[in-house]
Amino acid sequence: MTHQKFKIFIDFDGTITKEDVGESIFRNFGDKIKVDRIIDDLLNDRITAKQSWIELCNSVDQVEVSVLNDFIYRMEVDSGFHNMIRFCEDRNIQVFILSDGFDYYIDTILNREKLVGLKYFSNHLMISQQNKLIPEFPYYDSFCRNSANCKRNHILNNSSDEDFTVYIGDGNSDKDTALYCDIIFAKESLLRYCEKERVSFLPYKTFDDVIDKLSNILLRKNLKKRYQAVLKRREAYISE
Repeated sequence: MTHQKFKIFIDFDGTITKEDVGESIFRNFGDKIKVDRIIDDLLNDRITAKQSWIELCNSVDQVEVSVLNDFIYRMEVDSGFHNMIRFCEDRNIQVFILSDGFDYYIDTILNREKLVGLKYFSNHLMISQQNKLIPEFPYYDSFCRNSANCKRNHILNNSSDEDFTVYIGDGNSDKDTALYCDIIFAKESLLRYCEKERVSFLPYKTFDDVIDKLSNILLRKNLKKRYQAVLKRREAYISE
C-alpha cells in the first residue's frame, strides 16, 4: 500500500482554527440574542445549516470592513497545523479543506499563514456596498442538512475506491460527513456524536496528536477500510 492512496479531508472552523471563526464573527458583530437562538435552532435540528447562515448574516445590521478584517486576522490556527501540512507533503498525501464557513475569512487566514496553495471548498461571503453580509452557497445540496457546503459530495468527488479516506473534524457540520470516511479523527461535539452513535474514531486535541496516530497507521501492512464507510459511499453512488 502506498501513501498516495490516502486522502485527508479537514474541517476548518474549530479544527484548523482554535475557535469557530464564523460563529465568533456573528457573536461579535451580530445581535447576540438572535445569534444564540439561531445556533440553538441549528444544533437542535430545527433549521438547516443554510438557513442558519442566512439568518446569521441577517442578524448583522452593518459591518465595518476594516474592523471585520482585523478581527479575522487575529484568529489563531492550531499550533500543529503547519506540521500536519508538512507531514502530508513529505508523503505525497493530498489534503482538502472542507468548510461550512466562508471563503472570506479562510482566504485571510491561509494567506497570513502562507498556505495559499491548499485546496479548499466552502461557502461564499460578499459584503455589499451597504456593508451587509451576503452569503452564497455554490456547493449546496439539500441532502446535507448539517452543512450548506455539502462536504459529503467533495469527499465522493475527490476520492476513489482505491483511496483510504481520513476525516478530521470537531463540529456539527462534520457529523454526517465523517461517516463516509475510513478513518475519523474527532474532538468536541464530533467526538460526542461518534460515541453516541457507536462510530469508530480516534480522539485528538491538536494536529500533533493526529500526526502521531497517523504515522502508526501508515506503517500498517493490512489496513482495512471501515466497512460502514464503504457502504455509505456505495449507497451515495447508487442514489446519484
